[in-house]
Amino acid sequence: MTTQIRPFTTQSEALFARAQAVTPGGVNSPVRAFRSVGGTPRFIREAHGAYLTDVDGHRLLDYIGSWGPMILGHDHPAVREAVAAALARGTSFGAPSEGEVRLAETVTRLTGVDRVRFVNSGTEATMSALRLARGFTGRTFIVKFRGNYHGHADGLLVEAGSGLMTNAAKTLGQAAPSSAGVPEEYARLTLVCEYNDPAALDALMQERGHDVAAVIFEPVVGNAGVLIPTPEFLAALHRVRDAGALLIADEVMTGFRLSLRGATGLLGLTPDLICWGKIIGGGLPVGAYGGRAEVMDFVSPQGPVYQAGTLSGNPLAMAAGLATLEVLESDPSIYARLETYTMQLAEGLRAAAQAAGVPLSVNQIGSMLTAFHQDAPVGSIRTYADAARSDTGAFAVWFQRMLAQGIYWAPSQFESIFVSAAHTDSDLNATLDAARSAYAQLGGTA
Repeated sequence: MTTQIRPFTTQSEALFARAQAVTPGGVNSPVRAFRSVGGTPRFIREAHGAYLTDVDGHRLLDYIGSWGPMILGHDHPAVREAVAAALARGTSFGAPSEGEVRLAETVTRLTGVDRVRFVNSGTEATMSALRLARGFTGRTFIVKFRGNYHGHADGLLVEAGSGLMTNAAKTLGQAAPSSAGVPEEYARLTLVCEYNDPAALDALMQERGHDVAAVIFEPVVGNAGVLIPTPEFLAALHRVRDAGALLIADEVMTGFRLSLRGATGLLGLTPDLICWGKIIGGGLPVGAYGGRAEVMDFVSPQGPVYQAGTLSGNPLAMAAGLATLEVLESDPSIYARLETYTMQLAEGLRAAAQAAGVPLSVNQIGSMLTAFHQDAPVGSIRTYADAARSDTGAFAVWFQRMLAQGIYWAPSQFESIFVSAAHTDSDLNATLDAARSAYAQLGGTA
């Protein structure tokens, strides 16, 4: 049985109180606030391998991995040494450097794109790719999918209206803002469809495709929980080009996470543009977008689509990203080990929940996993609506019981967790021991 950690969070509570006085909600990204699971967010002092240590001294087995980039684990020696060497040469130049060229050469070689442009975040990458698509096609509208998150740019913070397929033809795919501060005028330029619904996508493109500059999608969804595309949906995605629209794969989360060619390589996708982040910066702030030369050559200064950034191609981020990709490429077996661990974790969670009589359905692909607290057959949770049926209250209780045993899970029912190469068999056993205890308490069988 996993040892119960000390319950006190005195230092985290003190820091959270101070933070709330100077930062909205006390955090710099909403999910960190623990609003959906309750309690005080843990303030982290340091991280090494598969573990975090919070300011109260609790050692936590980490399944967030900074929301994906720490595929090698925290403080990996190769990444740390590369950043230290880059730091000795300076933190930012505002001018080109060799690191940008080397990382761009690596990304293009591994993914098959012709050109890549570095930015500072996933939001910048998707925002820039959509501007490029509009500039290249001369069209105005974009299509996104319900439950897919592409950053917080105004035109992407929209959700589908109810009854997509029952709308009148002139409003098919109509979207409304999902955040205050997003003008309805922006939202009207974004058409929303249901993920994993090929018929809906075909109907939308037949009706509105002549106006659509691009269809942007997550090859594997991570922000509605892990949703895995069906072959029929992947085929429908490729058909959008029949209407002259570009296909944009948002691989900010999945790029180099699911394979050296990302989810697009794993699933056999051929998008026109791909967006990356997270792993290509090795844990430092980064983003990128790339694609075939015909499209990318529309980007300034070569083309008419403007995009710039003072810190784009930052030498520290380039060094960390290059070191991370070099380790992954030098040992391709990492991906098989990650998948084996994550599959065993999924199977163990299902067994623990079943033994306790707790409804659970687990979606898993590669080193990404979501445990949905609902009674659904394996593989049947495919859409945002499917995921939304989960019992968030049960998840919150389970999350807190896992945290009390030293397991740091994503603090939301609708997020993916991420396994790293630093996780060991003993970590897996400790996690499943904790899960059995948490589910037994949740199911009243303890």
